[in-house]
Amino acid sequence: MGQMLARHFHAQGHHISILTRGPCVEPWESVYWDGETIGDWTDVLEGADLCINLAGRSINCRGTRKNRGQLYHSRIRATELLGEVISQLAEPPRIWMNASAATIYRHSLDQPMDELTGLIGETADKPSMWHFMSDLAASWERAVYKTPTPRTRKILLRTSLLFGPHSGSVFAVMLNLVRLRLGGHVGNGRQYVSWIHERDYARAVQFLIEREDLDGPFNLTAPAPLPNREFMRALRTAWGRGLPVNGLPAPAPLLELGAFFLRTESELVLKSRRVVPARLLDAGFQFEFPDWPTAADDLVREWRAAER
Repeated sequence: MGQMLARHFHAQGHHISILTRGPCVEPWESVYWDGETIGDWTDVLEGADLCINLAGRSINCRGTRKNRGQLYHSRIRATELLGEVISQLAEPPRIWMNASAATIYRHSLDQPMDELTGLIGETADKPSMWHFMSDLAASWERAVYKTPTPRTRKILLRTSLLFGPHSGSVFAVMLNLVRLRLGGHVGNGRQYVSWIHERDYARAVQFLIEREDLDGPFNLTAPAPLPNREFMRALRTAWGRGLPVNGLPAPAPLLELGAFFLRTESELVLKSRRVVPARLLDAGFQFEFPDWPTAADDLVREWRAAER
């Protein structure tokens, strides 16, 4: 996500500085930051136009006590530290965008979840990992507001699944299942998938930067979430090449077993995220890819072009 945004803004001629724990070989400045302590990295924030914080351990892991601690600490501490630093700068960034997640809303089959009426937090009958992920997103957002930054506009990016035609991406994982004839529905297939094409994600971020009258939480997700069964069917259709109409499904028990061996959690695909971008739409943002079949066709086309 960070690399994609860096490419987007670099192509427009902006100066990009990446705060990172590891080396960066891209054509922009790379500055070391451990996400826990104040250091020389604060210099790049002085006088910057914009700070986008996406730091946090990958959620693609098992929900062990150790991993939950790392998921929490890597997000909350880094965000609180940014707030402390920004509040003390002589010339702080005009905008601070901070990552959040669409999983902040409860599992929903019955109603769409927007920023104004969406129900935050899980219901009591759901697994503990579902509660943890929702609570984590809520804690992440509270950390943004822990320290007042009156000269810096704050925007929370409640992001859904982000799809781009790149190796290692969530799109690559799902497409590989389709190519292996395993791309059927997951669980009962009724759970909703909220998604966004990477070009719309970058365009939405830029839209929010330019609209100085907007702040607070925004759902960065396409306006048409759809059930997993329909989602996977559209991806199979987009890939084509004689694939059968129905892919091999993954029942919930089998999925739980696979998640165990792959050291991940089934929450990522079984929880229904029926999230819609009400505030973006009300502000006048127009999606290039508002529906999944159109987005899937474009992503497959780009994927095949890259393979040539």
